[in-house]
Amino acid sequence: MPSSTSPDQGDDLETSILRFSDLDLKYTSLINPSSSLKAELDGSTKKKYSFAKKKAFALFVKTKEVPTKRSFECKEKLWKCCQQLFTDQISIHRHVATQHADEIYHQTASILKQLAVTLSSSKSLSSADEKNPLKECLPHSHEVSAWLPDISCFNPDELISGQGNEEGEVLLYYCYRDLEDPQWICAWQTALCQHLRLTGKIRIATEGINGTVGGSRLATRLYVEVMLSFPLFKDDLCKDDFKTSKGGAHCFPELRVGVFEEIVPMGISPKKISYKKPGIHLSPSEFHKEVEKFLSQANQEQSDTILLDCRNFYESKIGRFQGCLAPDIRKFSYFPSYVDKNLELFREKRVLMYCTGGIRCERGSAYLKAKGVCKAVFQLKGGIHKYLEEFPDGFYKGKLFVFDERYALSYNSDVVSECSYCGAQWDQYKLCSTLQCRQLVLTCPACQGQGFTACCVTCQDKGSRKASGPTQDNFKEECECTARRPRIPRELSQHVQQPVSPEPGPDAAEDGPVLA
Repeated sequence: MPSSTSPDQGDDLETSILRFSDLDLKYTSLINPSSSLKAELDGSTKKKYSFAKKKAFALFVKTKEVPTKRSFECKEKLWKCCQQLFTDQISIHRHVATQHADEIYHQTASILKQLAVTLSSSKSLSSADEKNPLKECLPHSHEVSAWLPDISCFNPDELISGQGNEEGEVLLYYCYRDLEDPQWICAWQTALCQHLRLTGKIRIATEGINGTVGGSRLATRLYVEVMLSFPLFKDDLCKDDFKTSKGGAHCFPELRVGVFEEIVPMGISPKKISYKKPGIHLSPSEFHKEVEKFLSQANQEQSDTILLDCRNFYESKIGRFQGCLAPDIRKFSYFPSYVDKNLELFREKRVLMYCTGGIRCERGSAYLKAKGVCKAVFQLKGGIHKYLEEFPDGFYKGKLFVFDERYALSYNSDVVSECSYCGAQWDQYKLCSTLQCRQLVLTCPACQGQGFTACCVTCQDKGSRKASGPTQDNFKEECECTARRPRIPRELSQHVQQPVSPEPGPDAAEDGPVLA
């Protein structure tokens, strides 16, 4: 909900008021800016005069409000203007109307000008949009601040209180939709997240937007409301497209918003493989039935169905669907090469694809379909995230890996992975203890107590020695131990051996800002 949305056309224009939070405008009869302004306006804009006048007055009064410790609890308010302290609305309104008419006049004119430009642009863009539904419907000259929600009625602490797991929330979403000006969207998203005190990672491209953000529940709710009302996304996004989990702003070290060629890095230009030709979407219940049918078959290797995990090996290591084919790849950008190298495996097969939130399957399924060897390609709508919301004790066993500082979400008690050192059941990742190594390692408390906290013997040895030179701040792309892994494995059968330690951590260049 933009904070400067124009009122609807009709007779109710003069009573239409933006969400001025808790501003009381019942005393607007005190407002008396120059009547000459109204006389200079055209007929269409005159209808908006009262609206603009009220808003200008309300905003001016709001700037004079003095915050008090008890203002949120008791609705007690004070105003300070011209070195005077006002304790009630009538007195501050009377003061502003009599002493600051010129300021209100100029602010009213400014609002009217902005309103006229917005309406004019909206009309012309609406006409063009009838001919081309994908045509941008947002005026590029519009300030990003016009599409920020009004938060003046909330206590500031409510927006930044998501510092604990019980108070905060993390959103995961994506929207494939042609965008003509991703740079403008980038600027707007940056301002929006900062406005709501959200942290996280957002990728924007001409093919759409992909994001995960964390903050207080109030902040995430407002973010969803804005996204659902924003002209470019309101017809393509619905509330169900936002996956939620416990968390908060603390789950991300910072806010990163950027423009890229792809909103999920598959390594192939969207012009060659488009999101517009994906596989058939199956709801969680439909996907559940298909998996149930697949698992009920006596000989799954001879089945005409393949249950394909599109994620990286360190994700599937700690959680996966029973009977799945989990490629031993460390980046999604390796997926096309994996398909090419194992193309015969998919010939005349029905492929059931899944990933964390659905986004990798959108273009991954499009790539597989383009090869023309499969009977059919299906994908889990909403990904594992939505499936576990409906079937927490279904056919997905173990944890769900996420690309933030939580590393994983737990929906069931199953542990499907082992400690890299002793083989005991363990599924809680930690970063390698050696500086400048970004690998993830599974090491149980007992092994950690013995000092086994690195991803491999090489790193363990480095960590035990004191650094002889200056500390390096850059992270390595791969550790020596993972460099020996085959980049693109060739499958001998449908069943895949689960990968062994170590587990490379999420690569910001390839997998982040987010893989939904």
